[in-house]
Amino acid sequence: MQQKKDAPQRSDAQRNRERILQVALAELTRCADSPLSVIARKAGVGQGTFYRNFPNREALVLEIYRYEMQQVADSAAQLLGSREPDRALREWMDRLAEFAMAKAGLAGAIRQATSAPGSRPKPGHAPVTSAAELLLRANEEAGTIRPGVTAEDFFLAIAGLWQIDPRGDWRPQAARLLDLVMDGLRVGAPGRSMRGQSCVTPGRVAARDE
Repeated sequence: MQQKKDAPQRSDAQRNRERILQVALAELTRCADSPLSVIARKAGVGQGTFYRNFPNREALVLEIYRYEMQQVADSAAQLLGSREPDRALREWMDRLAEFAMAKAGLAGAIRQATSAPGSRPKPGHAPVTSAAELLLRANEEAGTIRPGVTAEDFFLAIAGLWQIDPRGDWRPQAARLLDLVMDGLRVGAPGRSMRGQSCVTPGRVAARDE
């Protein structure tokens, strides 16, 4: 019985935490010095709830970064479960672009959180790299992209995302860039050449020629 009673409390705590992260992302992107009290108020939580989750600004900023990155990484398997591999990869690239813009917007806050002596380092990119590998291998097996593309190749190809100004209308420019990258990945894909071949059997060709 105790387990059932605690479940809603854990759910409420998780919702509070996620709401704080969502509000903090928007506020700190707008202003790296946004007061924590303002973030708590806009998230609809009390100071006690806020500081139980995030004891200081550094903890909040680094958790936003880690959380957003993990959301992007987790979405790779989710997309593969409901889309064809090439469609899953292209949609995931859009989600990656959103993360890149959020990261760029948070640059000032991240610098503040990681530059002080003894501060924690910024989380590594391993989850996103693994997600890219998952999508690339699924597409390679399906014959929808050229073989042999690595996650390193992929991130070098989309590096232009980090040159886009997140304060402007970045989505059309990001979409054009990612479409170009996706077109490049498809060049030399075995599945494309197979689709281009005639379905007429040799016997039918001979009969037609007689």
